[in-house]
Amino acid sequence: MFVRDCMSSPVVTITADTPFQSALQTMQTHRFRRLPVVDKNGNLAGIVSERDLLHAAPSPASSLSVWEHNYLLSRLTVQQVMTRAIIITTPDTPVEHAASLMIANKIGGLPVVNAQDRVVGMITETDIFRIFVEMLDGQEDSVRLTLELPEDQGLPFELIGSISILGGELVSYGAFGHAHGIRRILMVVKGVSLLDLQSILHRHQVQVTSGVEMPGLPFLDTLPIGSHMDFLTGALL
Repeated sequence: MFVRDCMSSPVVTITADTPFQSALQTMQTHRFRRLPVVDKNGNLAGIVSERDLLHAAPSPASSLSVWEHNYLLSRLTVQQVMTRAIIITTPDTPVEHAASLMIANKIGGLPVVNAQDRVVGMITETDIFRIFVEMLDGQEDSVRLTLELPEDQGLPFELIGSISILGGELVSYGAFGHAHGIRRILMVVKGVSLLDLQSILHRHQVQVTSGVEMPGLPFLDTLPIGSHMDFLTGALL
């Protein structure tokens, strides 16, 4: 999967002379936390985050009057607070490489630019999380299993056949760590109970370190203020 498959596009951009209050309003309207800044030719010139804007604003605890406060804000533009040293990615970059760039640089999003240095999208940590959920098919009921296999062995083909005979479907399978010659494997299966899966894996001499039956969870843009979700049931609390 590549960045072009999951980036947000078309992208909302602003210019360096955009007033502080307009930039913040644009972020709040579109529910973005960062915006690419482009020059008059539409080329990438920088990036500004909600945090940049809020840190640049005078503190409400200052001795300034409300008129002085509003005057200073009216004079503040994106150019004064934007970041010019930009880490970028391209539409043809593998999505895992873009995610690695975010982790290494401790940032939550990357502008996506084409060969002409034009901004064609944004990819954020939310996009990466969404891919992760989709890969694990987290919106449907399933069984999640953590397995351990020798590094030089794969999942037995006959095991997949046994799951299929019971009406199950292997949704996702991938390694996520290894040590001392052992690989840890995450396997997600639909249509078969945890008990039946454990029996199949035991019969094929595959070591199971954990297993849980998970209900499907819908994508939620927001939760009501003061609430949270029970991860095991999907219920709002």
